[in-house]
Amino acid sequence: MGLKSFIILKVAGLVASDIHRWKKKAVSDQLNVMNHLISRARTTVFGIDHNFGNIYSYEDFKRNIPVRDYEELRQYIDMVTSGKPDILWPGKPKYFAKTSGTTSGVKYIPISRESMPNHINTARNAMLNYFHRRGNADVFGGKLIFLSGSPVLDEKGGVPTGRLSGIVNHEVPAWVKSNQLPSYETNCIDDWEIKLEHITKETMDRDMRLISGIPPWVQMYFERILEVTGKKTVLEIFPNFSLFMYGGVNFEPYRTKLEELIGRRIDSIETYPASEGFIAFQDEINDSGLLLNTNSGIFFEFVQVEDAFEKNPERCMLSDVQLNKDYLLIINNNAGLWGYNIGDVVRFVSINPYKIIVTGRVKHYISAFGEHVIGKEVEEAILTIANKQNVSIVEFTVAPQVNPPDGSQPYHEWFVEFYRPPADLDKFALSVDAEMCKQNIYYQDLISGNILQPLKIRAMKKDSFRNYMKTQGKLGGQNKVPRLSNDRKIAEDLTDYIS
Repeated sequence: MGLKSFIILKVAGLVASDIHRWKKKAVSDQLNVMNHLISRARTTVFGIDHNFGNIYSYEDFKRNIPVRDYEELRQYIDMVTSGKPDILWPGKPKYFAKTSGTTSGVKYIPISRESMPNHINTARNAMLNYFHRRGNADVFGGKLIFLSGSPVLDEKGGVPTGRLSGIVNHEVPAWVKSNQLPSYETNCIDDWEIKLEHITKETMDRDMRLISGIPPWVQMYFERILEVTGKKTVLEIFPNFSLFMYGGVNFEPYRTKLEELIGRRIDSIETYPASEGFIAFQDEINDSGLLLNTNSGIFFEFVQVEDAFEKNPERCMLSDVQLNKDYLLIINNNAGLWGYNIGDVVRFVSINPYKIIVTGRVKHYISAFGEHVIGKEVEEAILTIANKQNVSIVEFTVAPQVNPPDGSQPYHEWFVEFYRPPADLDKFALSVDAEMCKQNIYYQDLISGNILQPLKIRAMKKDSFRNYMKTQGKLGGQNKVPRLSNDRKIAEDLTDYIS
């Protein structure tokens, strides 16, 4: 073990101890965060408009601060992006994270000097906690790679602006940056396919030990580097590769293919970063639950998912959540987001400590007939059957077919690109349908009541989803294919790719 790894391991022990302390006092920490946020923002335009001076309890908080999405908060954000200070949070933001919205177009999410440590330190803590639990930090004896967006920033209202992953590149601490690949110049390339070629050339003869990124784009990297080198597994190229960090999508649909490319199963850490804040991370290797980040400048609220589309939904704080219920996640943070609906649905799998899993996006659902199908249900259904039948899946998405061309009953249409297809697609589809009935009782009622016919699977050509994402200008970076749509837009775009 080198000196750097030795020092990092000592620091990792302190970080792990700190995590152990704060996860035991999550409720009291959340109340402290709420009070601190109100105190700091009392004299901002938003604070004055929403009577922050008279907020002394959570009931006062809910009464004065409504749940909003981006459009409903936009009048304040527009003032911030025009360069005005003290609107949502004291002063001006340090950055704007630029994201895409289906209804809002480009969205500008403020990141303040106070909120930046939430993004950087949480990623650091997830990694250091892993080192402590494993008892080594040998990954720092080699190189690390973070597949991310371009760090080239524009300006909006005098504030540096770009994708979150690009912004984070500017904040990576020196002790990590010295081991980091690819080069800054390569990271600045916008075109994913060109960027992938440069990343492959820069890393193929290096001692890569930690690789981080969204699973489908890491898969593309692995496939390309194997093609260029002529090797059969990633571990032949990087024998010391031992840790995969990921976030943004469920790893399970990609696990089989990635492990086959790597050569075996290696340790992985799931994280839950968003432009609005770093929400949670996996603190135990053998526990898929993500530890909620309760002491890092974010005050969380929760709305039961069945109330998500109410104008003034009832919401609760951490102390009132229940196990195994789906909640819409609401953010209040030290960058000036208040009652902000980020659109994610989470489920608590533990309340001692508070751990969650992400079950989908509130806008990524199917309820054409009242079935309320969410992402977690379709993923579990197809993966359960795929594992039983030795089937491997590259990517998939699901949409309702309300008016079948042949005049038959409606159904859910699944567009699936297989890596290892089933021997009998029709039988596979029936098995997935039966599993969907187990996952969702409303769906089961519609099937048994002959309102819906069993789902239909469309097998897709090789690289269908990559080619589709390329046509949408969303190849690479932090972009991912929605698991579910309640309309036919994506389905219609995918029709030409059916095999």
